[in-house]
Amino acid sequence: MTRRNFLGAGAALPVSLAAAGSTNVPLAVTTDEIHDDLGVAIEFLRRFGLRHCEIRRLWGKYNTSLPVAKVKLARSMLDDAGIKLAILDTSFFKVPLPALDSVEGAKAMTRQWDLLGRAFERADILGTRLIRTFAFTYRRGESPRQTAYPQIYELVQESAERAHAAGFRLAVENVADSYVATAVQSAALLKAVSSPGLGLTWDPNNSARAGDPDPFPSGYESLDADRIWHVHLRDYRRLDDGTLEWCGVGDGEFDHSGQIRALLGDGYEGVFSLETHFRLSGSKHAASEHSLRGLLKTVQQL
Repeated sequence: MTRRNFLGAGAALPVSLAAAGSTNVPLAVTTDEIHDDLGVAIEFLRRFGLRHCEIRRLWGKYNTSLPVAKVKLARSMLDDAGIKLAILDTSFFKVPLPALDSVEGAKAMTRQWDLLGRAFERADILGTRLIRTFAFTYRRGESPRQTAYPQIYELVQESAERAHAAGFRLAVENVADSYVATAVQSAALLKAVSSPGLGLTWDPNNSARAGDPDPFPSGYESLDADRIWHVHLRDYRRLDDGTLEWCGVGDGEFDHSGQIRALLGDGYEGVFSLETHFRLSGSKHAASEHSLRGLLKTVQQL
């Protein structure tokens, strides 16, 4: 069945939500979108019956800056709760593209390779082989330079080869204000870098924020679905001035049901991770609960 036929048929999915979180569609939440204290986040995940999480910051620090002892504590806490890490978030290559022919550029790249090494170490401790990365940003007020893409692809290729040799996989996230922001740019990256160590963290909402008028279905259909290894979900509303604001799943305009159906129909076996990105009455915990309830309702109705 093609993905268009799958969508058109509205095919039934083997999903049951007799209890909140009891679903064959694996869901996760980025823990610091709930609370920086992992213990608080774990209690939230357990309350909703979720068995996966995504880790970016812990106890106020990026995981790649935490002492190894704290990372080992986090693994112990996850194991005790029966929760698995779906993907380790890093800020690798979420920096302006360095000028490699300069001393400062060479130093910047050394810092990035050191960061990747710390990511390997922490991913191993936390029990995942999948690591979220990026594909370089550009400075405020600038626009992407088309001439930069060959160098970006070469560096991403090298990072993927290092990861593959170490037994890991890198899933580049498309994000606004970067050289890989939209579905079209993500598709071009995957075509240019064929390494088995490289896939995509597909974020359709980020693609919309970067100017994609139709991240699903058109944007999604431009991608190699086999190389989508992780998925971020949230929701957005387009404002009159052309900008976007983040909101709870189901409160905006993104077609979550269609996107999840399409991915499952294309054989996606990864986790769908809620990355809340907004607050309710100043609370990210409340916003994550509101958004997760919307996502659970969406999955229940598939």
